[in-house]
Amino acid sequence: MKLYLIAGEASGDLHAGNLIKAIRAQQPDARIRAWGGEHMAEAGAEVVKHYRDLAFMGFWEVLSNLRTIMRNLEFCKTDIIAFQPDVLVLIDYPGFNLRIAQWAKQQGIRVVYYISPQVWAWHQSRVNAIKRDVDDMLVILPFEEAFYAKHGMSVQFVGHPLLDAIGAADQWGGADARTIALLPGSRRQEVQRILPVMAAVSAFFPEHQFVVAGTPTLPDELYTSILRPYPNIQLVKGKTYDLLRQSRAALVKSGTSTLETALFGVPQVVCYAGNPLSYAIARQVIKVNYISLVNLILDQPLVQELIQTGFTPENAREALQSILQAAETSRIRQGYMDLRHLLGDGGASERAALAVLSFEY
Repeated sequence: MKLYLIAGEASGDLHAGNLIKAIRAQQPDARIRAWGGEHMAEAGAEVVKHYRDLAFMGFWEVLSNLRTIMRNLEFCKTDIIAFQPDVLVLIDYPGFNLRIAQWAKQQGIRVVYYISPQVWAWHQSRVNAIKRDVDDMLVILPFEEAFYAKHGMSVQFVGHPLLDAIGAADQWGGADARTIALLPGSRRQEVQRILPVMAAVSAFFPEHQFVVAGTPTLPDELYTSILRPYPNIQLVKGKTYDLLRQSRAALVKSGTSTLETALFGVPQVVCYAGNPLSYAIARQVIKVNYISLVNLILDQPLVQELIQTGFTPENAREALQSILQAAETSRIRQGYMDLRHLLGDGGASERAALAVLSFEY
């Protein structure tokens, strides 16, 4: 069997890597070609394009890199045709993958979408294109089944793959831990906007050790140039889970990292700051009450969110001071237990692999 997978971000690479492992457990001789990163390569895929060349975020950033994006689309189509896969598996990354899905359907290629685009948050009309172009949608958030059902589409909830990647959170960081984790995101633009504010907060907490979770795909100089005024802040790369295991609290850029932090039981403050134009446009089109997946899934403000102009060193200091208190830590961790239950009982990668391999040709 020949499979072609496309993941355009670090989180997609992680989950696709676990999916590939589960596929190979069922079909060891499967041929897998992919766009992604180290996790997918280590799982046995032939990675032809790294996600670091694809990660453009925000309306303005996408517009300014449109020529590169269009070249990537054409190369992808040519490569898929040459490989002639039995199934095309698209992992999140909707701006690119929904275009590929439309094209692939026209070519008669079976399309599986693993990890739904956040159509419930904005541009819900995309559901019509998904119904037309996607043969099987595998969702990982519990409310997505009901959302798609309202639009006349049957999807399969496989559970959240982070439960498999992280496992049981039976050793949450203790109240005496002194480490504060800083998770500023995996894209260059995110780190440049978010890390300076996070780093400034360290001056208010000299009794704690602040540690930045860097991504291996970004150069050290990007981080060190920002952290130079703060010699008390450490940088670690490629060890985010190890860092979270020993952290007392965290400042976390909104995204998948908020779920990862929650599943490790670490009290967190969710942070976001983007290009002002992109943010202004997003405010007009995004229709959700929260930006963090933790709050969205629980449908309540369990963790504090500091957004755009509200994300300042002073506000982050106040929020961090709050979650370091024992009562607040206890409240947040109780909410995390409810969150874990809603996300399923593990085995998402195996269920997704069986769905990918279940088609008849």
